[in-house]
Amino acid sequence: MLTLDTIREAPKALLHDHLDGGLRPATVIDLAREYGYRDLPTEDVDELSAWFRRGADRKSLELYLETFQHTYGVMQHYDAIVRVAAECAEDLAADGVVYAEVRYAPELSVEQGLTLDEVVRANLEGFRIGAQRAAATGHPIVIRALVTAMRQAARSKEIAELAVRWRDEGVVGFDIAGPEAGYRPTRHLDAFEHIRHENFHITIHAGESFGLPSIWEALQICGAERLGHGVRIVDDITVREDGSVHLGRLAAFVRDSRIPLELCPTSNVHTGGAASIAEHPIDLLRRLRFRVTVNTDNRLMSGVSVSSEFKALDEAFGIGLGEMEWMTINGLKSAFVPFDERLRLINEVVKPGYARLRARDAAVAVNA
Repeated sequence: MLTLDTIREAPKALLHDHLDGGLRPATVIDLAREYGYRDLPTEDVDELSAWFRRGADRKSLELYLETFQHTYGVMQHYDAIVRVAAECAEDLAADGVVYAEVRYAPELSVEQGLTLDEVVRANLEGFRIGAQRAAATGHPIVIRALVTAMRQAARSKEIAELAVRWRDEGVVGFDIAGPEAGYRPTRHLDAFEHIRHENFHITIHAGESFGLPSIWEALQICGAERLGHGVRIVDDITVREDGSVHLGRLAAFVRDSRIPLELCPTSNVHTGGAASIAEHPIDLLRRLRFRVTVNTDNRLMSGVSVSSEFKALDEAFGIGLGEMEWMTINGLKSAFVPFDERLRLINEVVKPGYARLRARDAAVAVNA
């Protein structure tokens, strides 16, 4: 079984992480005090951390999302967003993440007068600062932004245009998020058409709580290149009593087309998308060689890191370094940065990193 230290040391990629879902609890309290936000349930760091985790683990995506009012509530000022984004980059790099795409919905941070462009500028400035600090400590990270629109709102075309405006400054794609039930992705076709017209990238939250229709619409009508979560694709897979497996038309299309699944195991358990880690469809999906990637979703709410997610998967399924490397390379193959950058990270960072860890483990085994 892999140790947590080994997992942290291994280079990792992250495609699905929400900026407003990964604040440090102490930062939430600091920003609330600095900017006069008075709605926090407590100002004790440990109690607040526990409150977020209790609030998220209610087996409902809609209830899970309620906890975010306090994180974006303290992200209404430019300097606050810069701080949150810088700490995000530092925290991910310290966990061994070498490439990350972190998403945020700018429309959530305009309550105190910020413009959408100012929110994105603050986000990217924070990422630059955090990446510089991380590199100075020996933990380099490439971190990029995904601009998200809220599916229950009516600003997606405007947000899509915003994403394209900032594509040369560090934004690599467009996303929609929020409650799936009742808010189909096809409500935002004008936004997706704009992104595709501009030869830009789309990932869509789909198949987390609503199921196969959400996945089909995201892919076949909206043009998603990746599925945010996509865990319910398992509903189109039948495992027969003799152990043989039958893939339905949609599942076969997803696998054959190598469409990336941005799976977030612990979050899926918390929102009711899976009963437990041990019963999570990620095991079946990886064995069937879907393009599985491992992600955090919301590090604060679910109390996770990329390393802790891999640790949980290793304990449940014995994935080992080989599967870790495969899923990490899956993530980098699926990243929205240019091809040359993906190749560089795979060949110069990921593969050498895992080779070193395997050689070290082999030497330890011989000496033992």
